[in-house]
Amino acid sequence: MADPAALREEVWRVAGAVTDPEIPVLSIADLGVLREVRVADGRVEVLITPTYSGCPAMTMIALEIELALAKAGLGPAVVKTVLAPAWTTDFMSEDGRRKLKDYGIAPPAKAAGRRALFGVEVVECPQCGSSDTAEIAPFGSTSCKSLWQCKACREPFDYFKCH
Repeated sequence: MADPAALREEVWRVAGAVTDPEIPVLSIADLGVLREVRVADGRVEVLITPTYSGCPAMTMIALEIELALAKAGLGPAVVKTVLAPAWTTDFMSEDGRRKLKDYGIAPPAKAAGRRALFGVEVVECPQCGSSDTAEIAPFGSTSCKSLWQCKACREPFDYFKCH
């Protein structure tokens, strides 16, 4: 592709479709991990931000981006991890939040991060919608989720933590 804008758009589309290895229903675009695509002199650079410092999925995500771009004939690309600005759940798309809920994981409320720090957030059960829920453990199946239980339907569920 000779047109840098068209190349950037195509790289964004292909890289953005890479799924999160820990939550395969979410693409990295849905999650807000894909931050920027740069194209200069035919070189492609993709910037990603981890959901939290030390996220073990980032190495796999970077590799999957490189592979997806190579398969699409858009490589080679350099994938860089950037830590600033820090990722927050506000970077998640509305479609991503819906996909989480449909998958059985309670999505974070928009702009809920500071309330979460003081334990005053309301978490709705993704199964029945009740807000009569309680945290069981601060860490769930992965470090970016906590384990909750619904008092109404009694089902346990993961909650994607606010950052």
